[in-house]
Amino acid sequence: MRIVVTAAPLIGHLNPVLGIARILRAAGHDVVGYAPSVFRRQIEASGLGFHPFPAAADVDLADMDRVFPERRTLKPGFPARKLAWERLFVERMEPEYAGLADLLEAFPADLIIAESMTFATLPLLARRRPHRPAIVHLGATFLQLGRPDHAPMFSGMRPAASDEERAAYARTFAEARAAWFDPIDAMINDVLVRHGCPRLPIPFYDAMVLLPDAFLQTGVPELELGRGPLPPSIRFIGANPPAPGIVPLPAWAKDLDDGRRIVLVTQGTVANADPGQLIVPTLAALADEPDVIVVATTGGRPIEALGPIPRNARVAPYLPYDWLMPKLSLLVTNGGYGTVTHALSMGIPIVQAGTTEDKREVAVRIDWTGAGIAIGSNAPTAEMVKEAARRVLTTPAYAAKAAQLADAFGQHDPRQVVPSIVEALVPNAAGANAARLEMSQ
Repeated sequence: MRIVVTAAPLIGHLNPVLGIARILRAAGHDVVGYAPSVFRRQIEASGLGFHPFPAAADVDLADMDRVFPERRTLKPGFPARKLAWERLFVERMEPEYAGLADLLEAFPADLIIAESMTFATLPLLARRRPHRPAIVHLGATFLQLGRPDHAPMFSGMRPAASDEERAAYARTFAEARAAWFDPIDAMINDVLVRHGCPRLPIPFYDAMVLLPDAFLQTGVPELELGRGPLPPSIRFIGANPPAPGIVPLPAWAKDLDDGRRIVLVTQGTVANADPGQLIVPTLAALADEPDVIVVATTGGRPIEALGPIPRNARVAPYLPYDWLMPKLSLLVTNGGYGTVTHALSMGIPIVQAGTTEDKREVAVRIDWTGAGIAIGSNAPTAEMVKEAARRVLTTPAYAAKAAQLADAFGQHDPRQVVPSIVEALVPNAAGANAARLEMSQ
């Protein structure tokens, strides 16, 4: 099978797609990564071919304040959300689609797997098969499908427990629709109309989940706030396996084998410009804990920005999570969905602090499941972190809830689920691939 994989131009969005791509590459399929040039190394290290975004879309969003300078002055709210989606995801939809169309001319793919904030697939989805490849979207964060209780996306609201709450949620949803959802729909529909496609039949967030031939959702149903039955095209795949061997072990790796409990603190790869928001307070909070060693990863930022490092701390720009995660007693995080689901799949309880991007939605899931504590601040004090970390480490119920979720994750192995789903979408290509493998043996 010939497969194109692509994602929104952020490493936290690309990594889950690469996890899926490595599974399919190992199964013998021919996989090409379509992404900004800055991600060439990660794509080729995964054994994939590489095709860059066209110049108009070939951006590096790691320095988000440069690409999206308004971000620093925006007040939280629906207008800010609308502008963020416009700048980060929708503005480059048209050139990304043009580049994808050019790629398909040179590499006639049987299947496209796109992370669900990649709107370049929408003009293709307007066509019926077999006039386009099979298309699968991957949910790399919480399931971005309208909720029955009308809580708007990214609000971080617990499931409504009364008619009064449902009415309040509906009012908030109406505000979100006017200020954010409808304007983004209008931008996307303008692109679709220019390319001779019909307008979206449903809001953009539902469209990205319901229009593809299949939707792969990282995580498990137990994280989705008690939703009822979902359409059969939505399949949960558990935790995406991390990339093995890309990040080397740190020089201090053996220090983690001395019997102390290990706590990892991370601000991920997007909201990590200011380590004083979470990493520095956590290092200070746990500096005097004699039975704890704190591991910090800066997401590529300079280690020097952390200031003096406590004696019980070890720091690296990046770390191999497949090696580190099994050693942890606690994760302290600003709430990146991939890191959180990886930890929960291994039964690791969590302290979460973060309110930007998708962090409110991740926080409510941690709180609702009982697998950890959501502090509710984007920049907690050291005392706040210390209190939360001590509670989680000394209260067995948190680890017990995390263990229950690990059992749920164990029922969803992407290495088995993903090939069966995508090969069912392109059965002839799957059979041809099996024949090629047989001939090569």
